Amino acid sequence: MDRTAIEARLRAAIRDVPDFPKQGILFKDVTTLLQDAEAFRLAVQALCEPFRDRPPDRVVAIESRGFPFGAAMSYALGCGVALARKPGKLPAATARATYLLEYGEDALELHRDAVEPGQRILVVDDLLATGGTAEATVRLVHELGGEVTGLAFLIELSFLRGRERLEGFDVHAVLRY
Repeated sequence: MDRTAIEARLRAAIRDVPDFPKQGILFKDVTTLLQDAEAFRLAVQALCEPFRDRPPDRVVAIESRGFPFGAAMSYALGCGVALARKPGKLPAATARATYLLEYGEDALELHRDAVEPGQRILVVDDLLATGGTAEATVRLVHELGGEVTGLAFLIELSFLRGRERLEGFDVHAVLRY
């Protein structure tokens, strides 16, 4: 299947939910894609493709829809996976990075032993919107001594310009809206 056909197949597997989580937002729901074995397989293959010739030492997956993609990618790329989670969800010592929301602030945490100094890290999430969570994750990886060698997203909402916050990094998105 060529890239155009793969993208069409993946777009067809993603459900649009109008007015979620608030009025005027068209939410891209990837849970329908995750339920579709062929679409999920195609998505993971497309996410991994740019990194096959330079696999990371570890994938860092962002909560929560980044988890299934990150886990599958780590398996396909032959490396471990670590989880960037909301505060209070990880049981051992953590590092924390905050980021701004439209109305307030939020944070992500990584276990302090999730990234070893010098490790090559691939950051993965389902969606790149404003770039806040991805940028916070990059800061966490750097704080722990890792090197972010790339960021992979199934979907990029390019009109929100999140890629600009990740300037200087190798950013890949399978689908752009």
